[in-house]
Amino acid sequence: MAAGGSDGAKAAGRPYDLVVFGASGFTGQFVVEEVARTAADGELRGGLRWAVAGRSRQKLQAVLERAAERLGKAAPGAEVGVLLCDVSDAASLAAMARQTRLVLSCVGPYRFLGEPVVEACVENGANCIDISGEPQFLEGMYLKYNQKAAEKGVYVVGSCGFDSIPADMGVLYTRDKLKGTLTAVESFLKVKSGPEGACIHDGTWKSAVYGLADQDNLRKLRKKIGYAPVPVVGAKLRRRGFVFYSPEFKEYCIPFMGSDVSVVKRSQRYLHTDLQETPVQYGAYVNIGGLGSVIKLMLAGILFVLLVKFSFGRKLLTKYPEFFSAGRFTKKGPTQKQMDGTSFTMTFFGEGYSEGQDPQNGKPNVKICTEVKGPEPGYVATPIAMVQAGVSLLEDTACLPKQGGVYSPGAVFSKTKLIDRLNKRGVEFSVISKAEV
Repeated sequence: MAAGGSDGAKAAGRPYDLVVFGASGFTGQFVVEEVARTAADGELRGGLRWAVAGRSRQKLQAVLERAAERLGKAAPGAEVGVLLCDVSDAASLAAMARQTRLVLSCVGPYRFLGEPVVEACVENGANCIDISGEPQFLEGMYLKYNQKAAEKGVYVVGSCGFDSIPADMGVLYTRDKLKGTLTAVESFLKVKSGPEGACIHDGTWKSAVYGLADQDNLRKLRKKIGYAPVPVVGAKLRRRGFVFYSPEFKEYCIPFMGSDVSVVKRSQRYLHTDLQETPVQYGAYVNIGGLGSVIKLMLAGILFVLLVKFSFGRKLLTKYPEFFSAGRFTKKGPTQKQMDGTSFTMTFFGEGYSEGQDPQNGKPNVKICTEVKGPEPGYVATPIAMVQAGVSLLEDTACLPKQGGVYSPGAVFSKTKLIDRLNKRGVEFSVISKAEV
């Protein structure tokens, strides 16, 4: 049995089920807290043996103490391991990977820091999950490591945070709840913040700056991979303009700039080619509010696009995130109060064909609306999504794809209990309405 399988890894003498790498980073500390909460709930058969990993023992210890305090415990349990390793030291990463069945990789921007972790995991038989929203990193890892991961029986699953579990699993949930054949879905994201407002740590901002600057290389990378085109089944989903008014929400919307569309497309391609399932077309949008918000966003967007093209512009953007994002991205990240007051709703509008109808003929005749709701996306929902993806990988081994590889969440988790697990943790999937047209 491969190291990814439960018995194989334990027999191979791996002391840990899961290691959080980059545990003392901004997002890492919240992931640690979520792992501690999950371990305390005793959901895993035989308990969860876990460790934290990073460069400084002092910082790792502090993160464990903070997590214990937040869970109402006097001190972190002695059962949590502390591993010292550095992303620039391959031997230390290999030593970490050899001790665990799964690494939760929390070090970004992934385009600069992610690959050594993936390589160490693949070479040393540990599964790997990350929360990257960077298509170039995700697809680059697929090109370089998919074959090797398959041979080793290792699962590498990217974008297991807010990017892109709600979108990817939301499309699958919508498909499973439609009686018939789902052929197209559009999602609309709305983030609500309390009186304190909301903001995001500047690590995400850096990823966006470098990602946009590198669009040309992403095209080249996709050419190299040579993806087979995904067939369009049913009525073709029309692309909307850059800004449009949504009568459903009575707000203006723009295309969602994150990795959701590319991740969902990869999942749909896998489900179509490997499992012969009908592929679903997908468009992702975000609600931005009234006309004032549109104007502000357009001006900020134009400035961003101009600066990203030049290295001095990128330096300015990364040095002063707060100024260039009108306070939305900060080097400190959100306060606890801001996080407590923030939540998200992703609404999915799907269309398709009722049972017995041929999707290749005529117009779609059924509609469905579903929703994924959850707490603050970046540092509450993301750790929940990442940790529950990890639990599904460790616990639902019989439901995973037959061979290892570099996967998107929908491809690897479509048959697991991930959605049930997320529902129990406050990232809730529900059907709002269904109708025959």
